[in-house]
Amino acid sequence: MTLTRNGAASKIKTLEELASIIARHKSEGKKVVLCHGVFDLVHPGHMRHFESARRQGDILVVTVTPDRFVGKGPGRPVFPEALRAEFLASLAAIDYVGVNRWPTAIEALKLLKPSVYVKGSDYADPERDLTGNIARERETVEAGGGRIHFTDEITFSSSALINQHLSVYPPETARYLEEFRQRYSADEIISRLQGLKKLRVLVIGDTILDEYHFCNVLGKSPKANALNARFLYSELYAGGVLAVANHLAGFCGDVTLVTCLGEQDPRREFVTGQLRGNIGPRFVLRHDAPTTVKRRIVEPARYTKMFEESFISDGPLPAGLEGGLIKDIEHLAGQHDLVVVADFGHGFLSNRTAESVSRSSPYLAVNAQANSANFGYNLITKYPRASYACLDEPELRLASHDKHGPLNEIIEWTSQALQADMISVTQAQHGSTTYTQRDGFVKTPVFSTRVVDTLGAGDAYLALTAPCAAAGAPADLIGFIGNVAGALKVEIIGNKSSVEPVPVYKFITTLLK
Repeated sequence: MTLTRNGAASKIKTLEELASIIARHKSEGKKVVLCHGVFDLVHPGHMRHFESARRQGDILVVTVTPDRFVGKGPGRPVFPEALRAEFLASLAAIDYVGVNRWPTAIEALKLLKPSVYVKGSDYADPERDLTGNIARERETVEAGGGRIHFTDEITFSSSALINQHLSVYPPETARYLEEFRQRYSADEIISRLQGLKKLRVLVIGDTILDEYHFCNVLGKSPKANALNARFLYSELYAGGVLAVANHLAGFCGDVTLVTCLGEQDPRREFVTGQLRGNIGPRFVLRHDAPTTVKRRIVEPARYTKMFEESFISDGPLPAGLEGGLIKDIEHLAGQHDLVVVADFGHGFLSNRTAESVSRSSPYLAVNAQANSANFGYNLITKYPRASYACLDEPELRLASHDKHGPLNEIIEWTSQALQADMISVTQAQHGSTTYTQRDGFVKTPVFSTRVVDTLGAGDAYLALTAPCAAAGAPADLIGFIGNVAGALKVEIIGNKSSVEPVPVYKFITTLLK
């Protein structure tokens, strides 16, 4: 297959232009073949794929996945969509190139209606398709009068080549991944995650609604020491324990949620509308408070948070409500395999409730968060027992009252205090440390390459690692899966969306190629 620069730019068309061109060629009795993919690093396998595809018809069209929908994890694609399209257009065997504007090929297939849609042999078995899209693509092609064809050519992995020669990670992370690949395959880890569907999970914690007000800073007021900002728009996200439950429900089939809303401003309709369909909510309604809302003033160009205000009443639950909550938790805990507590310290979970949860849970995974509303008053040690504790380093040091001591010693002390089988400590840009008596200390580097918003990264880590810990996963796998979750979460603004299974599976596959 030869390369040609002459006329390459003229071969790149909009989807609408491609639809017209394809219709014209088909009206002339020609067969139009379509290939679709990321094509981040074109290699000999791709070249053979295009040659084989070309033999299925008269005209070969290739569409590429746009950057925003590549979904192979942080740092991908390595090459932007314009450059990927330009390179494909330089191949003599390809007649036309377009950049898709949807997450999958489905809508493009409906618009373009090719005679033949060609995929690689990796997609011939629908059971191995992580996205589940190949069956829908076949239906769409056939509905448009075309057929699907699978090539059977030599295969290479773009991800493996990129990992080896164009790694987006520093040398220490690349070395970690090379060593990790010797112990685990992507298929093995994905199979473990898919096996979590059978777990019944009870999630308990504080509801927080994260309200983002996007504003442009105009400048300092000339008459006061205050910044003036122009309001642009706002978005409301389901945060706190709602986010934890939504992350969990993507991987676990049966999730029960116990949380608190305030009767003064319940927002119940919004909350229930934001929960995934396999979450069964049970609300405690307190008459003396609103549902907690945290409003953040955010500059949209870089998602810089400038100011925060909280609508919150963080006093303890009235005695009658607390007693009812404890009875409900003790009844529900025995019906579930795993209890996950996301304790944000806003008055919902008292010391008495924490003791009850610790006593009644078959397997307890817990985080007690330190934040500006509870700083120093909401410690992990309020739980006398936890099977798995997941917290960040400042939260761990607060609980041990040790600001500068060796981290590993503090982890061991906390493990003994909680009688914990496992502890995970997240450390921002320094990755995470996971500890068990059996495995010792395991350090895992970060996998993120771009940070949009750190809000909720620890919640995503807890949500994905808690069921893995309950299922008996070792410390090194917990750290890996947790940091995969964190890397995907920091690319999401607020809790606008959850960490979903398919992107997790695709990212794991990308890392371990």
